[in-house]
Amino acid sequence: MIIDQPIKKWFVSNTGEDKHFKSFLKSISWRIVGTIDTMVISYFVTGQLKMAISIGSIEVVSKVALYYFHERAWEKATKA
Repeated sequence: MIIDQPIKKWFVSNTGEDKHFKSFLKSISWRIVGTIDTMVISYFVTGQLKMAISIGSIEVVSKVALYYFHERAWEKATKA
């Protein structure tokens, strides 16, 4: 409980909103999970490990950016 307050300041603003840094970290952690899922599905569909890794590599870059903007849009929408 003592340590959570300083850490919370990194992720939540004084007004209680999530900071951009928190949204960025959430997008990275979610993409790790999502990319592993994409690579596993791609492997089952294609039967080729190299193809699965290629698909996962392309997908991870685009979806990190998409998730970040999606998260920020939700933060603004829930402010109102």
